[in-house]
Amino acid sequence: MKQFLKNKMFISAAGGLIAGFLNGLFGSGGGTVIVPFLEEFLDQDEHHSHATAILVILFFTIVSLFFYGFRNHLPYALALQTSIGGVAGGLIGAKLLKKLSGPLIRKIFGAFMLVAAFRMVVG
Repeated sequence: MKQFLKNKMFISAAGGLIAGFLNGLFGSGGGTVIVPFLEEFLDQDEHHSHATAILVILFFTIVSLFFYGFRNHLPYALALQTSIGGVAGGLIGAKLLKKLSGPLIRKIFGAFMLVAAFRMVVG
C-alpha cells in the first residue's frame, strides 16, 4: 500500500510539473493537460477530473499573477471586468457539470480541444 501511495504521489507530482511548465510557458495547461492526465493516469472519472482541474488552475493562476501581474503592470481593470463574467460562467458551468454524463463531458471537452488546436495551427 505504501508503494502504491508513493507511486501515486510521484505520478501526481509529475503531471503537475508538466502542466505547470506548460501553463508558465503558454498560459495554458491546466484543463488541457490536467483533465486527460487525471483520467488516464490516476483513474479519475470525468466529473472529478474537471473539478480537480479547476482547483489546480487556481494555484497556477496565483503563481502566474505573481510572476506576470505584479512585475508587468497588467491592465487590472480589464482583468476585473473579465473576471466578473468568468465567475458567472464558472458558476453556470459547475452546475451544468453535475447534470451531464461522463461520456458527454468527454465529447464536449474533446470538441473544444479540437477547435483550439485548429485555431492555433491555422491562426
